[in-house]
Amino acid sequence: MTTGAGLARRAAAEALGTAALVAVVVGSGIQATELTRDVGVRLLANSLATVFGLGVLIALLGPVSGAHLNPAVSLADWFTGRRTGQGLGARELAAYLPAQTAGAIGGAVLANAMFARPLVTWSTHDRSAGHLWLAEAVATAGLIWLALGLPRTGRAHLAPVAVASYIGAAYWFTSSTSFANPAVTIGRAFTDTFAGIAPASVLPFVAAQLTGTAAGLCLVAVTFGHPTPAAADQAVTRAGQRLADPDPSEESALTR
Repeated sequence: MTTGAGLARRAAAEALGTAALVAVVVGSGIQATELTRDVGVRLLANSLATVFGLGVLIALLGPVSGAHLNPAVSLADWFTGRRTGQGLGARELAAYLPAQTAGAIGGAVLANAMFARPLVTWSTHDRSAGHLWLAEAVATAGLIWLALGLPRTGRAHLAPVAVASYIGAAYWFTSSTSFANPAVTIGRAFTDTFAGIAPASVLPFVAAQLTGTAAGLCLVAVTFGHPTPAAADQAVTRAGQRLADPDPSEESALTR
């Protein structure tokens, strides 16, 4: 069980990490807009910055808070952990969600400030269309499938690369450019720039993302099954044993 101080530190990590993520997304969008008029090049620059930034943040903050940086991931982690006791508790969830949302808003304000823009300017970028909502549901479902599937296959250590790579790909294969994150969606309403979203478009996007979260949980259940408390305990034990007595082959691979 997380202590009060430990939970405060983890929530702070989620707030700061989400702020950094949104600053990367919004800031790179502003920079790209100032450097080129080619929309394709702008999207490429925006997506590459997001991939690199997200990967670094997950690697940095994963050991502290899990680096969810996303209410959809936190909700899915809480939901699946209710039976095993291995996911977020209700108290932790209640701390993570507002921290992520506040961090996202702060990140957008910071990006605006770094480029001498007004600190808060509501976006006028309308994103209201059925195909965009479908894209958000698909993008979020895939993210949840990946984020919850990696630990179940013993590959949680690949999360920085795998999750960042998926988001980078989803920028291009979804019509919505894959927000896939309710907090980031809210934050991006605070900037009238390349990465912004009009406030009126936020609620439908969040609804689509929550629908995608439910779909992602279904994908996890179909492909990996429902972990039992005993299986979860065994997984934690095996992880602890690997940390205490690493495989020599893994050590040699890391030192090459």
